[in-house]
Amino acid sequence: MTHPYFSKTRHPRVLAHRGLITATGEDSGVWENSAAAFAAAHAAGVDYIETDCQVTADGDVVLFHDETLSRLVGDSRSVREVRTRELRMLFADHGGLLTVAEALASFPDVRFNIDVKTPAAVDPLGPILVEHTHRVLLTSFSDATRRAALASVLQSGAALRPATSGGSGTIAALRALSALRLSPARVLREVDALQIPERYGALKVMTPALVRAARRHDVEVHVWTVNEPEHMQRLVALGAHGIVSDRADVALEALIPR
Repeated sequence: MTHPYFSKTRHPRVLAHRGLITATGEDSGVWENSAAAFAAAHAAGVDYIETDCQVTADGDVVLFHDETLSRLVGDSRSVREVRTRELRMLFADHGGLLTVAEALASFPDVRFNIDVKTPAAVDPLGPILVEHTHRVLLTSFSDATRRAALASVLQSGAALRPATSGGSGTIAALRALSALRLSPARVLREVDALQIPERYGALKVMTPALVRAARRHDVEVHVWTVNEPEHMQRLVALGAHGIVSDRADVALEALIPR
């Protein structure tokens, strides 16, 4: 049965990768995963925003991709060493920091694809997501972290588990099974989507066999991170159900005729 996360939205799916930073946003110094980047994605008309979560020194689950502050501000400290107040100050001139709870409250019509970057987020995410499982997909490169996050939400009292996409172990197993023409049913029974790059180095991840296996089991295939319109259209023609893009505005124009 299709998860409500995928119901009543346009197809192909367009997932705004960490929000949307337009030319205006770039000029004003807007950061990825900020309130301004999310607002721009929402204004462009996306149904889905892809984002990431880390945990601060205060235990707040914030939307932040990297483990450390190095890339954004040249600070080698990890997010878990920084108080939420300080992180808010750093984001103040760059679009505004959001916690997971704030994002859900601020954008009630948006469906969120949340990559759980740290096991420390597992326990606090549960109660935050209980009332929002119909519009949240949880994923992680670590299948163990992903499964623990799903369990946390259900243990917190959710009647419906969030949607979920397979981690790196799930994808590797599926690719091997599909190449060998073996049944992937056991691997796919617990996931709603596979979110993959077209290639990983020299290895082709999105193969026709993988796409066929996913479709047979009603599992969607989303490809990241794709920013060229022709590339987006080619992947959809090859069977992708969705595209994760830094340029969600371009993707909507290329894939979903108005």
